[in-house]
Amino acid sequence: MTTLITGAAGFIGMHVAAALLARGERVVGIDNFTPYYSLDLKRARIEHLAARYGDLFAFKDVDFGDAGALAAALTDVAIDRIVHLGAQPGVRYSLENPAAYIHSNVAGHVNILELARHRTIAHLVYASSSSVYGMRADTPFRVADRADAPISLYAATKRADELMSETYAHLFRIPQTGLRFFTVYGPWGRPDMAVWKFTEAVLQGRPIDVYNHGDMLRDFTFIDDIVSGVVLALDSPPSDDKQMKPGGFTTPHRLYNIGNNRPEQLTDLIRAIETACDRKAEINLLPMQDGDVYQTFADIDDITRDLGFAPTTPMAVGIPAFVDWYREDWLKRG
Repeated sequence: MTTLITGAAGFIGMHVAAALLARGERVVGIDNFTPYYSLDLKRARIEHLAARYGDLFAFKDVDFGDAGALAAALTDVAIDRIVHLGAQPGVRYSLENPAAYIHSNVAGHVNILELARHRTIAHLVYASSSSVYGMRADTPFRVADRADAPISLYAATKRADELMSETYAHLFRIPQTGLRFFTVYGPWGRPDMAVWKFTEAVLQGRPIDVYNHGDMLRDFTFIDDIVSGVVLALDSPPSDDKQMKPGGFTTPHRLYNIGNNRPEQLTDLIRAIETACDRKAEINLLPMQDGDVYQTFADIDDITRDLGFAPTTPMAVGIPAFVDWYREDWLKRG
């Protein structure tokens, strides 16, 4: 079994690759090392996979937003399944560089759909986002809820991905699972995310910028729990049985929330980081930023019922795990 993973140099992509490789499966990873955040970190993730798993892991530096380059890179590569995690991330950055989101998240998604179509892929699992729910007041967020009022371009591209996937599932019967990720954190995480930024600032004695004066709720989900859900989904493709599936589709296509089902106050996150770092944070309170949402809260009943997904890692365990990795691994590399 060979799985293509896009965004293999990314946070979730690296961890999903490691989980499949640890089972003895082959993984072909692709990434094009966009400089949205540290290229040293992205390269270190790929080096980690190559060193640990050897010939089971193959990597190609290619931009999946470029259809010709993608086709050329995979001409002689046999693949059975795809986990499409590559994307241009970030809500705030979409205000500054919208073209990057159209290239990677819209054109790139179509290119992966075309690859799945012409290679007769057994299952395509792709990353969506909790941001598709927009500025909702009612919680928890349910897959059955309307998702037609995005408040950022990033969110709009992710909802567009879901709709394009449904079109391909209808026309070409490609089995697909879209996963609406909530806030993911853990070792090898992203430097643009709150857990990394806050930890770094606390350890360096710098102030933390806290938006909406700290009154924000996030469904923080530890990476090990996320990987478990991705692999469970990958191993159980939806049937083409004309039955209604989460997301409202009767095609072989379904949508799931994948989160912790337990939103935490931003101030509680800061306290957990202070405890793990054994240092107090200096806090700079700021108003809400354009494109941000007040809260995220995943209803995971569908994925729990269908696949047995059950996150088990509380913040009191996950935050120290990240801080330990950051201190004992990442800082020592620098």
